[in-house]
Amino acid sequence: MDIIKSIEHEQLKSKVPDIRVGNTVRVHQRIKEGNRQRIQVFEGIVIKKQNGGLNETFTVRRVAYGVGVEKTFLLNSPLIEKVETVRVGKARRAKLYYLRDRLGKAAKTKENVGARIENKEIIVKEEVPATEEVETPAETTTVETPVEEVKAETSAEETKKD
Repeated sequence: MDIIKSIEHEQLKSKVPDIRVGNTVRVHQRIKEGNRQRIQVFEGIVIKKQNGGLNETFTVRRVAYGVGVEKTFLLNSPLIEKVETVRVGKARRAKLYYLRDRLGKAAKTKENVGARIENKEIIVKEEVPATEEVETPAETTTVETPVEEVKAETSAEETKKD
């Protein structure tokens, strides 16, 4: 089991967006068409979040040309460029399946007016910085600034204080 966890840990993104049910989000997804790539934006309300870890998914629903479209995204997928929060909504349930039966304004969640729209990212795993070699004192060089420049900078700072 430890081998599986270590492989999954390698596949996890280091920072994942903070997605909550009820929020209106804009998902930027990379699409491959033949030998070309483009980014497609899908905007809608998050109606559910599932699982956890590597298999964590979220479903976004929107109405396009009078037809309800739901798309499920893998949170740790390398094809997802970014997820932007457009609107913070109030949700009192974990799954908003009841929005499927509603039309027009009734298919929206109430906006949490006092909430700020922050595109927060949660750090899932910390990256270990590569060890760097420390320079020896013989290799470092000192840069001397002329005394006149230092005096000019200090006098400029004193005039700003007054």
